[in-house]
This record gives sequence, C-alpha cells and structure tokens, in this order.
Amino acid sequence: MASRLRLGGASRWSEVADAVDSQTAVDVVTHRRFRYLRHYARGLSLLGLLFGWMFFVVSLTPSLLPRSWQAQGFVSGNAVAQGYGVGVVLAWAGRRIGVPGPSEQLRRRAWQVLGLVALVTVPIILWLSSSWQSDIRRAVGAPATGRYLYLGVFAVAASLTAAIIGVARLLHDAYRAVAARLGRYLPQFVSRLIATALIVALVVGLATGFAEQILLRLANATASATSHGTDPGVSRPLSSLRSGSPASLVTWDSLSRKGRAFVGSGPTVADLERLTARPAIEPIRVYAGVASAKTLQDEADLVLRELKRTGAFERTLLAVATTTGSGWVDATLVDPLEYMYGGDTAIAAIQYSYLPSWISFLTERARARQAGRELFDTIYDYWSTLPATHRPRLVVCGESLGAYGAEAAFSGIPDITTRTSGALFAGPPNRTELWRELTDRRVKGSPEWRPIYLDGRTVRFAASAGDLRQPDGTLRHPSVVYRQYASDPIVWWSTGLAVRRPDWLTEPRGPDVAPEMHWFPFVTFWQVTGDLIVGNQVPAGHGHRYGSEIPTAWAAILHPPGWTDADTARLTASQATANGA
Repeated sequence: MASRLRLGGASRWSEVADAVDSQTAVDVVTHRRFRYLRHYARGLSLLGLLFGWMFFVVSLTPSLLPRSWQAQGFVSGNAVAQGYGVGVVLAWAGRRIGVPGPSEQLRRRAWQVLGLVALVTVPIILWLSSSWQSDIRRAVGAPATGRYLYLGVFAVAASLTAAIIGVARLLHDAYRAVAARLGRYLPQFVSRLIATALIVALVVGLATGFAEQILLRLANATASATSHGTDPGVSRPLSSLRSGSPASLVTWDSLSRKGRAFVGSGPTVADLERLTARPAIEPIRVYAGVASAKTLQDEADLVLRELKRTGAFERTLLAVATTTGSGWVDATLVDPLEYMYGGDTAIAAIQYSYLPSWISFLTERARARQAGRELFDTIYDYWSTLPATHRPRLVVCGESLGAYGAEAAFSGIPDITTRTSGALFAGPPNRTELWRELTDRRVKGSPEWRPIYLDGRTVRFAASAGDLRQPDGTLRHPSVVYRQYASDPIVWWSTGLAVRRPDWLTEPRGPDVAPEMHWFPFVTFWQVTGDLIVGNQVPAGHGHRYGSEIPTAWAAILHPPGWTDADTARLTASQATANGA
C-alpha cells in the first residue's frame, strides 16, 4: 500500500512537473512572439507619435464629400504615417544640430501625458468627425449612416499606420546593415551615401516593378476579362445605323462592355418623340474598341469609315466624344444631343484602355490624349473637305479623363472655336492643360471653383445651371463650357495639395464645401484622395455627378432650332428620374 502511495505521489509530481514544463514552454513561445512587438513599441519616436496624433486629429476634420468609416480609416492611416515621419525627421535634425535630448524621467512623463491625451481626445474627435460627416451628408442630400460604426476608423487607421511604419523601419534597418558592411572597407560618409542610394534604388525598383509588372498587368487582365461581358438590358443592335450591327464594319464582340453599352442603348425614336412631341429619326452611334483594330489610329480610321457608311455626315449634328479609361461614354453627356436634334445626330467614340479612369490617369494619360487627338483630327480632316453648307455642326465633349483627352486635339480656345461649333467638358482633372491655363488666367476676384475667363462670353465655367444664364434668365451663348462643382475631388485633386494651400480653400468657397474644411500640410492631400473614392457615390449636383445639368449646358452652347427652356426642363427632369437623382 505504501509503495502504491509512493508511486502515486511520484506520478502526480511527474504530472505537475510536466504541466510546469508545458506552461514554461508556452511562456517562452509567448515571450518570443511578443519580443518583436515590444522591440517595435520601444523603438517608436515620441516626437513622431506626437505629430502622428496631431495629423490624426486634423485628418478627421471635414473634407469635400462624406466618407465611409473605411475610407476615413485609409485617409487617417496615411496621414498619421506621414505625421510620424515628420516627427522622426525633426527629431533627427535636432540631434544633428546638437539639441539635447530629454532625460529618461522626462521621457517617461511625456509618454504618460501623450497616452492620456490620446486616450481622451481620440474618442472625442472620432465622435465629432462622425457629426461633421452627418452634416456633409445632409448638405449633399446623402443618406445618414450609423455614427457608432465610425469608431472603426481607429482600427483601420492604426493597422495601416503600423504597417507603413513597420515597412519604413525595416528599410532603415536594411540601410544600417548595408552601411555597416560597407563601412569596413570605405569611409563612413561614402558608405552611408552608397547605402542610401542602394536602398532608394531598391524601393523605387520594387515599387515600380511591382506596380507595372504585377499590379498593372493584373488590373489590365481583370479589366479586359470584365469587358467581355454585356450589361443587363443591352443587346446587339439590328439597325445599320449602329456599330456592332450585322451591317457594321465593327464586330459586336470587339466593342468591349462599355462600347456595347454605348451602341446598344440610348433613346429610341419613340423616346425622342414622347419627350419633345415632335417627329424624330433614329440617331447614329459609332464606336471602335481596343480589340476592333491594332492601333488608335486604326480605330479612328475605322470609326471614320463607319461614319461614312451610316451617312453621319448628312446629319445636322456630329459629336466626337472622348471616353473615360474603360471606354465609357456617359449617357447623360450624349443623350441630350439626340433629344435636342430629334435624333438627327451622329456620335462617335473610340476606346483606348480597359482600365478604370483612375488607373488610366496614373498610367495612360498620354494614351488618353492620343486617342482624343487622333479621333478628332481624323474626323475633322474629312469633315473639312465637305462643302460648308452640306456638313453637320461639329462638337466635342468628354467627362473626367475624357475631358482631359478631348482637349489634346486643340492648341487653345481659338482653335476650338475655329474648328468646332462648341465643346462641353465635365469634371476635368486638375492636370488638364487647357483648363489649368484658363483657370490660372481668370479674372481677378473670381474664385478658382467658378473662374471667369476674359468677359465670360466664349468660355464659361459653370457650377450650376444658373451660371449659364443672363441676369434676365435667358441662356448665354458660350462656345466652350466647363462643368465643375466646388465639391468635385476629380477637379481639385493634385499632388500639390500636400505642400500648398489651394486657391479654392483660400478664396470664398463653393456652396457645397463645408466651412469647417481647412488646409493642412499632407493631410488635406489624403483627405481629397479619399474623396476620390466616393466622388460618384453622392447625389447628382455634387461631387462628380453632372448629369442633371448637362442639358442646360448643351442648350447654351448650341441653341438648337425650336428647342425651348421648357424642353430643357422636361429633359432635365427625365434624366434625373432615370438616374435616381
């Protein structure tokens, strides 16, 4: 019995020892797992975190448009990372010029104060920001969202900030390792210079290669695959007046999703007659996709042959539309022309990319300009050989990246007014060359969001339909109209926002820009970048939604025979209903 007790006791002691050993092993693993996290936290810059906290607070102030908590988290995370970088650089510069560092006791106290301040202010600023977002939503007529969800901003921002700082510190460690290795054979200054050059080259090379060889190719392949589909409700046209029809020189399959949507939709003769109560004919629409021809010039030549085949040069109006990156032609931009002229129109466009506009703007701006120039020049060269009394009125148009590309066909306003009957550009990107030149040369005292160029007769910048009317209510008659809203991030986004206060925030601001919006270095850049994501997700009349007032713009440019203000009002209301505005 005693032997069994001794054996039983030994067994229990053995079990206890095994449990202790097991717990010790777990503790060791846990210690190893958190060793890197502790090392990461201990190495953070106090001044960097202070600036990061400041950037986080100001990043939550109002911007142009209401944002979701996910988008705000992206904005705030990038802002905090940049603020942290500013603090790190200032701390480094202070050490270089001999500024004494704080004592260990002062550092601990500073950490405690910063932690306490952040603990109090972060929830407060998040709650205030959700309130500001609600105010902006009401200003643009967007539906309200749950305010408590906005607390997720902190989680997204903290995760993104940690990732960015982690990568930056990893690169710094790599720099120190390379400099130390080279320092064995070279002077310190030379070794650090070479290490810096190598790390910069590595970062630029990886970023460029990853973007171009992987991300861009993946995006292009994905967009190309998507373009093979057809939008619901769109079918192959049977009319010979449409590209992609059985009589067309352009195959249906080569048009891409956006091209098929363009030629397979639009108002019918019945739609035209119903709205205007006047006889109408079927409009002509021609289009060539990336897969329709080998080069952009070949696409333009194919479109010209399509125009000749369909009898487009015998119509009253011929419009050349430059598409967005994916080949999209906004129906709200071109449909009004067909209503105003009872279908006695022809509209031509080509596709130059499968990519969405924001990717095309970053990677294929030159191609967008080439497409706009070659399509217009090809059509114009033939059109100009026709008798002046037996050729259609020629107009150009484009929205967003389409406006950027359409301008490339012209050397300036005199060139536009000489070679066309008018031009309409909606929501041009900030780097659109002619738009930028005209805006910079605006009449003194006119704000950047609604500039006046010369006397405003030839070129008109319109933020609302009222900007296109005389004081007595009659329509003006400009040759060129730029439609832009003060709250459109496409128009106002530029890299210069990071370091320079823009005029549109210095001068009296537009009616749909919050008075609480202010410019902050670096932060405002990320705020407006975040606005780009939601530019088309707000009601018409704000952001990048121009459809509701396009009819007035075309009516002012063209003054179509027999077209009245009442017709414009009916068309505007019809388009607003169709687009859910």
